[in-house]
Amino acid sequence: MNFVCPLPPMKVLVRAEYLYDFERGHGHLVEGVWCSVKAHRGEAFRFETYLPGYGALYDKLPISAFRWRDYDALRADDAGVLRPAPEEDLPLDMLQIWDALSYYVTVVEKPLIKGLRCEFYGKDKQLHPGEYVLTLDGCNPDPRIPDFTFVETVDEHKSYNLLKLDNGQFGLQPNNRCRFFDPALTPSELKFPDFKVATIKWTVENKSKWRLGDTSDVTYDGRGEG
Repeated sequence: MNFVCPLPPMKVLVRAEYLYDFERGHGHLVEGVWCSVKAHRGEAFRFETYLPGYGALYDKLPISAFRWRDYDALRADDAGVLRPAPEEDLPLDMLQIWDALSYYVTVVEKPLIKGLRCEFYGKDKQLHPGEYVLTLDGCNPDPRIPDFTFVETVDEHKSYNLLKLDNGQFGLQPNNRCRFFDPALTPSELKFPDFKVATIKWTVENKSKWRLGDTSDVTYDGRGEG
């Protein structure tokens, strides 16, 4: 793990105004392929994108710079008739509500929920449907570096689930704002997840009863000792 991590190649559309520092390009989309993601503690995740039409790599754009479906495709119904234009794109602070907790990031593809339909509860108190893609997670892997954040604090650690939203955008949402729907496992009527935040840091080496320092034997004797 490091502050930059490769991503599985994924075709995306880049909002062109991000490529021109918002001086021009508004309303246009540029084809791209994701290459990597960077984590800067206390900032939004930054994505590196290959732009085939230019042969260029463009770095350090937030999740709000990307769409997976263009506006016209989003509006077209099965007969090719355009529906009314979608509402304005969700802002960055709704697509990703927590900054990166660490400089270290890793990409996790969770097979059990990969490709499942899902939804997240936004800061606007609305449900936003989509599809699960993968998860970004982090830690502090070097014990020589103090952890100045909450990345190793049980009740504050966050995962970031990458979602392809039905409005054509991507989201990065923590577990406690998401629900995932497996057609074979999820009942038609869901219970409300009224769980409490986990606060206990579990360990199996903090009981003074179980100590092996008084013997050099490597085989247990079967009498309940060791």
